[in-house]
Amino acid sequence: MPELPEVEVTMRGVRPVLEGEVIEDLWHDDKKLREPFSPRLNELIGAKVANVSRRAKFILVGTDKGTLLVHLGMTGHLSILRSPGERLKHDHFELTMGSGIVIRYNDARRFGLVAFIPPDTDPLLSDYLKDLGPEPLSDAFTPKVLYEGLQRHKKSVKQAIMDASVVVGVGNIYASEVLFLSKIRPDRRSDQLSFEECRVLRENIRSVLALSISKGGTTIINFQNAEGKMGYFVQNLNVYGHKGEKCPVCGTPIEEMTLGQRSTYFCPRCQK
Repeated sequence: MPELPEVEVTMRGVRPVLEGEVIEDLWHDDKKLREPFSPRLNELIGAKVANVSRRAKFILVGTDKGTLLVHLGMTGHLSILRSPGERLKHDHFELTMGSGIVIRYNDARRFGLVAFIPPDTDPLLSDYLKDLGPEPLSDAFTPKVLYEGLQRHKKSVKQAIMDASVVVGVGNIYASEVLFLSKIRPDRRSDQLSFEECRVLRENIRSVLALSISKGGTTIINFQNAEGKMGYFVQNLNVYGHKGEKCPVCGTPIEEMTLGQRSTYFCPRCQK
C-alpha cells in the first residue's frame, strides 16, 4: 500500500509535467473507486494547472477551475505516458495535457479516490482533509504536539502513530521501523510514553520518512513511481517482514504480533 513517502515520490514525479500545462482532455471509465467519479470532473477540461502538492496521502492538482484530489488507495499508481498506448484492464482515469503527455491512474483493487473540489472551496477545508493531523516533516510536528496527541489515546502506540488525527502518513511499514529505532514496544499504551520518548519518536518518524523519500519509497509488492521505477527503501528495513531473523542490533530473533489487524514486527529485547 502506498504510504506517505511513496505518495510524495509520485507527486514529485508528476508535478513537473503538470504545472503550467493545460488539461486538454479528461477520461474515466464507469467503474466505482472508493467513490463514484463526479460528473463535475469534466469542468477541469481546459483548466490550467497552477500547482501540484501533497497533503497526507492525497495528491492535490490545483487549477483555475477547481482542484483534482487523488488518493492511491492500496494498489493505485499514476503513470506519465509520453507515448500513450492502449489502456490496460485496471486503468480507470487519465488526463491528457496540452503537451501531449497523458497522466493515467491504474488501480487493480479500486480502493483509491479521484475527486473534484470546486474552485470556491479550500481543498484543505474539504471533508477529505479538514480533520487531518500535522505533516510529519513540517515544523508544526513538534515533540509537544506528538506527546499531546498520544496522551489523548489509550490504544497501542503503534496504532496511535498510524492515526491520521495524531500525525499523517505513518503507515504500517514505517510505524514498525520508527518504533524499533526509538526502542519502544509497539504494544505499549500511547498515553504512557514520556515526553522524552516522544521527542525521540518524533525525530525517528521524520528521519525514516525523509530517508525513504530520498530512496524512492518502499517497494514491498506493487509500488512504482510515476516513471514506473521501484522504491529501494526496502533495503533499509530493520524489522518489517523479518520475523525470525536476527535483530540487527542485539541478534535476538525478530517477533511478529498483530495490532489493529495489522502485522507488526519488533525486537523483544531492544524495545521496551
